[in-house]
Amino acid sequence: MSLAAATRDAVRERPFLYDALRAGVVNYTAAARLLDIEGDTDAVATALRRFADELANGPAHESEARVSMQSGLGRTEDTDALLAVGDTCLGSSAGSLTGIVASGDVSAAALGDALGRLRAADISVEAAGVGDGTLVVVVRRRDGPDALRVVEAAVGR
Repeated sequence: MSLAAATRDAVRERPFLYDALRAGVVNYTAAARLLDIEGDTDAVATALRRFADELANGPAHESEARVSMQSGLGRTEDTDALLAVGDTCLGSSAGSLTGIVASGDVSAAALGDALGRLRAADISVEAAGVGDGTLVVVVRRRDGPDALRVVEAAVGR
């Protein structure tokens, strides 16, 4: 495998570095040391620079959605649950969680962006999913208002 290919693979294993390269905010020499790829640090830094030049610097997703908050979510056996992942169904009037629901033009990339922003805001996510024009993020009740603002910033109109 070439040094350039090894560098690209190493970056793809670190989404934060990929995003930083797209944003153009990377110290290439420091990033080259972080990657711990065999080879000259300057050569790895050059490979990073070239990779960054190839990446699109536009937004990771184009979303436009109406965002709302739904309180009182919890585990349920209801087949009409707000969010179902595997055997876990979260529905209304069943608990103390809050769902942030974005309806409209949303995608998996939008969910990834929202989750990253929630992580940066130190808001724990209990469950999340996206599909068919709806994105749902479930958080603890007290985090609901802050999570609403974060998700609106990521995908709201």
